[in-house]
Amino acid sequence: MQSKATTVAAYLAELPEDRKTPMNQLCSAIKKNLPTGFKEVISYGMIGYVVPHSIFPAGYHCNPELPLPFINIASQKNFISVYHMGIYSDPKLMDWFIAEYGKKVAGKLDIGKSCIRFKNPDKIPFDLIGELCSKITVAEWIKAYQKMLKK
Repeated sequence: MQSKATTVAAYLAELPEDRKTPMNQLCSAIKKNLPTGFKEVISYGMIGYVVPHSIFPAGYHCNPELPLPFINIASQKNFISVYHMGIYSDPKLMDWFIAEYGKKVAGKLDIGKSCIRFKNPDKIPFDLIGELCSKITVAEWIKAYQKMLKK
């Protein structure tokens, strides 16, 4: 489900009541922990955290007019999702996240290549998501991204 909102505030305002608090908490955890340089935007109809063109002028290779994506979060029909490109690109980071998640949350982790799905908003480990966001700087993400493009 993509939103037609053009600002993060508008995206959050249009959410159903039961999603507003967890989505706001998720935004707060990410912004509190995200290294300097990433920018919060609306990206692909979701809230995104990107490397702006002012830092990486080449932009995203699929569409250079767009900034380089790093994290997106969305309120989907049946779950809240966190799309973190760092866990997609770094198997060690993925392994760390899976291990830490198991220590903090009872139940099975619902995860894909870059998508972490939370069907129960009460089980979102906001502190762990924040810590995950702190693990990669803008420079490290650009370097990893460029390395993936060369493959």
